[in-house]
Amino acid sequence: MHANQGLPRKGVTGAPQFPRRTPVVKRNIPYVKRVVAVASGKGGVGKSTVAVNLALHLALQRTPFASSSQRLRVGILDLDIFGPSIPTLMGLRNAPEPELTTGGAIAPLTNHGLPCMSMGFLLPKSPNQIDDDFDDTPVVWRGLMVQKAVQQLLFDVDWRAASGNELDVLVIDMPPGTGDVPLTLGQLVNVNGTVIVSTPQDVALSDVRRGISMFKKVNIPIIGLLLNEATFICPSCTTAHPLFGSPDAFRHTAEKMSIDILGELPLVSEVSSAGDAGKLYGLDQQEPCSTRADAIIQSLFIANGVQGNT
Repeated sequence: MHANQGLPRKGVTGAPQFPRRTPVVKRNIPYVKRVVAVASGKGGVGKSTVAVNLALHLALQRTPFASSSQRLRVGILDLDIFGPSIPTLMGLRNAPEPELTTGGAIAPLTNHGLPCMSMGFLLPKSPNQIDDDFDDTPVVWRGLMVQKAVQQLLFDVDWRAASGNELDVLVIDMPPGTGDVPLTLGQLVNVNGTVIVSTPQDVALSDVRRGISMFKKVNIPIIGLLLNEATFICPSCTTAHPLFGSPDAFRHTAEKMSIDILGELPLVSEVSSAGDAGKLYGLDQQEPCSTRADAIIQSLFIANGVQGNT
């Protein structure tokens, strides 16, 4: 045997043949007409807060793709398996575990008129939990278990349970980064588009660029970029200060990658306290972000080829 021949194999005349995998066909989420994902390359940029307030402002709209002349029926799905934020932001942290429908599907929980589903609703209480107001149960799962949980949240929730009707729009709060969850979503679900949230810092923008490339690879349309915490509005003089740097790098990134900018939101201290209390800051129509949020919603509608009306 020559040194470069390796180990001898009896009866093998060629390279082994492996069966080809059939491509996975994307499908719609049951009882949902349109899906909008809210994503970020890095954690801590306010993505979940943007997602819940985006869902709220969508629910205040009347548009041509609504199922009736009434306002849009909107739901929120939290796909951040390891760090779910929706239970806290929606004031459902101590809510009872979701019930099952007669068909065996999971019924979403509802608050502020928005049906919600999150892995945070399904985790058992930790036996060593110190404070009943805060759930510290960790999710210690490998990739396959995460994928199975994501598929259950995507396809085993009956979004009709809250109102008896299908949702016009489902807003999905994605985990940060480009891991298993966004890949699973992109491979299995027809997503109408994604909104990518960032802050002005270069370290956040570098991850945004990776996120854009990932969504393009899995054929999820990118509706646009949203700059959060663009400026800080002084509560005394109402002057805007760019605490985290100039938005020029963000705008340059969007231009270079040919992605629309949906808008820029200021850093408002009351947003954080409202989220911790489970209240939606966007319910106050006099708040300083309201006008900008409405403009962002209009940009989102235009990107989807429709025009919204409040």
